[in-house]
Amino acid sequence: MTKPKTAYAKSGDVNIAYQVFGSGPVDLVYIPGWVSNIDLMWSCPELVSFFEELGKFARVILFDKRGTGLSDRVVEFATLEERMEDITAVMDAAGSEKAILFGHSEGGSVSALFSATYPDRVISLIAFGIFAKRRYADDYPWAPTDQERQEVYDMIENNWGSGAMNLESLAPSKAKDKVFMEWLANYFRSGASPRAAMILTKMNTQVDIVNILGSIKVPTLLLQRVGDIDVKIEEGRFIADRIPDSRLVELEGDDHLFWAGNTFEVLEEIKSFVDSIKVTSEPVYERKLYTFMVGHLKAAEAYQYSVRNLVKKLANTYKGNLVIDTKNSFTITFEGPSKAVHCSTELVEAVQSFNAHISIGIDIRECSVVDCICEETEDFVALVANQATPNQIILTETVKNLLIGVNINITPQKAVFKTDLGTSMLLYTASKKQKREKIVPHIPKVKDPYKDSFLQRVIQNINNHLSNDFYGVTILCREIGVSERQLQRKLKAITNKSPNQLISSIRLHKAKELLMSKQSTIAEIAFQTGFSSPSYFSKCFKKEFEISPSDFIN
Repeated sequence: MTKPKTAYAKSGDVNIAYQVFGSGPVDLVYIPGWVSNIDLMWSCPELVSFFEELGKFARVILFDKRGTGLSDRVVEFATLEERMEDITAVMDAAGSEKAILFGHSEGGSVSALFSATYPDRVISLIAFGIFAKRRYADDYPWAPTDQERQEVYDMIENNWGSGAMNLESLAPSKAKDKVFMEWLANYFRSGASPRAAMILTKMNTQVDIVNILGSIKVPTLLLQRVGDIDVKIEEGRFIADRIPDSRLVELEGDDHLFWAGNTFEVLEEIKSFVDSIKVTSEPVYERKLYTFMVGHLKAAEAYQYSVRNLVKKLANTYKGNLVIDTKNSFTITFEGPSKAVHCSTELVEAVQSFNAHISIGIDIRECSVVDCICEETEDFVALVANQATPNQIILTETVKNLLIGVNINITPQKAVFKTDLGTSMLLYTASKKQKREKIVPHIPKVKDPYKDSFLQRVIQNINNHLSNDFYGVTILCREIGVSERQLQRKLKAITNKSPNQLISSIRLHKAKELLMSKQSTIAEIAFQTGFSSPSYFSKCFKKEFEISPSDFIN
């Protein structure tokens, strides 16, 4: 096959690169995993051969997700809604009304969420090596621990795109194939910069779609190799048990890449599944996932009209659908939780300017497409009206788990929400992140005024990014206008610390002050001071101060 032409779809103001090939009667959208480059895909004979067979029974649409490959590079987390909007933009640009989604690894997670949210645009779902969570928990023990994730972060920072990445673990059957392994390293390097790879990896760490698996109603095929060490076979079984009528095929082998190992069996399973699905043009699903925001208003009579108009205006701004609008309450549905959260934080601020109060709750659940959503959300509406404090935003755990990349504060509540089915659900509150006071730790004064001025600029820049866990030497050098070598040399002379050591020290001294105030938990302070996991924070804190955070506060 020759490499197809690359085109671009607009998803908001982001350009998403995509390609189309194949002559089959049905559309299939391939959603790659961690990092991709749709041009470099065509330099791998094994992958080209796989695509060639796929194109015989489907019109295949490939794309690079935002931040990777040929798509626009972005410097912040992509929310799950943005990821789903990218899929929609590519399908629209390629003229695809409905398609089979084929998601690999992390791409399978967003494919699953898309299938539950937009079932009428999905013919069926195929996922290879999918996971539902990427962080260890007692009820999901196959995911990596925080320490294991930190090791991955360290690997990206120090060895991105090199042999030290242990790429052989992704394709053990190709470990001795030097040509393949060199292509794979090049594929990752060309797919993302070290910073982009770090952002994507930290995003993947937060993935948690467990609570929406039961809402996937499209025909689903799960493919998993039993010896895959990156995504355990137990994860595939766990997911298959929770997606109604899904089929799990356990394949021999230990390759995480579907185009390595027994690819013929993979293709045969996919082709057989595709051939068995009846494609319909009309909507066939009676239920789908809805994100809904319920609000309870208390406003003086003189402000009622203005406040209700404000609700309508903000709902329209965030593409919400106002389905219930009464004097004291409303319900708005959204395409995803981040839009609902952003709308709610703006609404709380705006309503207070009218000397009014509002309580807001946001939930995601499966509801009827035809019938009024109000009949299925009455219990949550009552919870918000009776239990929420004024100007508070309540989130359910399902919402919290899907807010990857949304720049807000989330705090656990002591209250537990009881659903109609009698199950318990944890609740959280959401609020806008406030600018934090910049603390400069004590550093001995130096005689050289130039050095002192330089050091203060460095410290100020670090404080400006105190809670940003993506911040590092690259950003610091760019913003103060020096090379990494210059920065290393100057800081060593002034403080006897490396740049990374200084960044860590400043964060830890700020954390120490916050711990003394006893206004936040250890986990909250870890995230506030730029640490990606509480366990890693505790380890660094003990190394710096020779005492653990918990012992320090006690």
